[in-house]
Amino acid sequence: MAEVEIKQENLVYAKPRLILDNVMHYCPGCSHGTVHKLVAEVIDELGLAERTVGVSPVGCAVFAYNYIDIDWVEAAHGRALAVATALKRLRPDQMVFTYQGDGDLSAIGTAESIHAAARGENVVAIYINNAIYGMTGGQMAPTTLVGMKTATTPYGRDPRLNGYPYKIAEMMAHLEGATYITRQSVHKPANVRKCKAAIKKAFQRAMEGKGFSLVEVVSTCNSGWKLSPVASNEWLEQHMLPFYPLGDIKEVK
Repeated sequence: MAEVEIKQENLVYAKPRLILDNVMHYCPGCSHGTVHKLVAEVIDELGLAERTVGVSPVGCAVFAYNYIDIDWVEAAHGRALAVATALKRLRPDQMVFTYQGDGDLSAIGTAESIHAAARGENVVAIYINNAIYGMTGGQMAPTTLVGMKTATTPYGRDPRLNGYPYKIAEMMAHLEGATYITRQSVHKPANVRKCKAAIKKAFQRAMEGKGFSLVEVVSTCNSGWKLSPVASNEWLEQHMLPFYPLGDIKEVK
């Protein structure tokens, strides 16, 4: 009998120590749960559980504080990075990060996001981009693709009426204060591992005082997209990734 090779990355581990025993409110197949798990694992592995403050947004992740056992501050809609700036400046010894959706970070919160990056604040923004407003009924977001149907673009996003989607990660990459900008996904196991590595790198850079980091996670919203979880992963790969290509966009050594 051939010997079976056991790879470290294929081992199944117990629930991350920092994940609380609460039933998640997210829809089945949602990417949020996976990203929450990665954030909890990174904080635990870096030994930062007692020194981390998360800032939760308005949006699907409004209850993020129910799932990861660290200190949290709830921000008004779009103001997470302004709150994170204050927290980090008051307590520079703390690991401060925001967890925001595309509506929170790149719509109502565009000004706060851009200026935090421009100032080079030593915080991390974890940015969930599913190209739609998931919590409020599936309306068009700044990231909604051209031709994509939503509750407010039932015939598809028309640039003549709705404008074009934009990539805030590439916009931030031009700012000197933004030193690590990356775009990842969690729709496949290999991508989950890459996403975790990116989150860990961003957290480490923040604690080393190396400036602002953005970890964008191209995600699914099967409820808003009106697709099954499996079909959502396929749609993401076929339509989202060509417009939002994965990989590091900027890293200042």
